Amino acid sequence: MWKLVRARLWALVCGRGARRDSGMATSEYAVGLVAAAAFAVVLYKVVTSPEVSAELHSMVKRALDARM
Repeated sequence: MWKLVRARLWALVCGRGARRDSGMATSEYAVGLVAAAAFAVVLYKVVTSPEVSAELHSMVKRALDARM
């Protein structure tokens, strides 16, 4: 049993037995790109909302006014 486990691990480490389709397909890239764009739009809307913008301005003002 140990010989079989050792042989399988050696094959995985050396790259033998690796899948030939180890990369993403074009459709997977397209779905990933759409998801990233949607996330960017949501993040932009959240950051530019008045409440978050005011809090960010407050944090920056406190950081600049801080004394050591």
